[in-house]
Amino acid sequence: MASKLKLITDGLVKNNPTFVLLLGMCPTLATTTSAINGLSMGLATLFVLVLSNMAISLIAPVVPDKVHIPVYIVVIATFVTLLQFIMQAYTPAMYETLGLFIPLIVVNCIVLGRAEAFANKHGVLESACDGLGVGLGFTCSLTVLGLVRELLGAGSLFGHNIIGGNDGMLLFVLAPGAFLCLGYLMVLFNKLFKK
Repeated sequence: MASKLKLITDGLVKNNPTFVLLLGMCPTLATTTSAINGLSMGLATLFVLVLSNMAISLIAPVVPDKVHIPVYIVVIATFVTLLQFIMQAYTPAMYETLGLFIPLIVVNCIVLGRAEAFANKHGVLESACDGLGVGLGFTCSLTVLGLVRELLGAGSLFGHNIIGGNDGMLLFVLAPGAFLCLGYLMVLFNKLFKK
C-alpha cells in the first residue's frame, strides 16, 4: 500500500507534469484562462490517463515492440472519444469551451509518456495509481494556474466576482499573462517542494 501511495504523491510533487517535468504546456497555457477551465481540462486528462494506463498495462505483454506506440495511441484515442461523448452529453458548455483541446489529449505527451515510461512495465493497479497521481498533479497545476490568472485578470474566482467590478488586469487573461503566471508558479512550487 505504501508504494501505491508513493506513486500517487510522486505524481503530485516529484513528477508533477506542469511544474517539474514541463509537459503538456499547450493545454496548460491555452485552457487556464479561468479556474473552472483549468479544473475541467485537468479532470479530462486524468480520466484518460488512468483508464489508458490501466488498459495499456493489460495489453503491453502481447503487443509487439514494433507497433507498441501506434497501439497505445489507439487505446488513448478510444478513451478520448469516450470522454468526448460523455462531455457532449452531460457538459456541452464545457465541451464547447475546451474545444479542440479535448481531442488533442490523444497526443498529449503526459498521457503517451506515462504509457511508455510506466504503464507498459507495471501491473494494472500500479499503473492506475501512477495515472491518478500524475493526473491529480496536472489537475492541481492547471486549477492553481487558472485561479491566479482569473483572479488577476478578471477579479473573480470560479466565476464569482471577488474584487469589486471587473477591474482585473487584461494581461493575465492573455497569452503573455499565462507565461508570467506559469513561470512564477514554477519558481514557487520548486522552492516549496524541491530539496
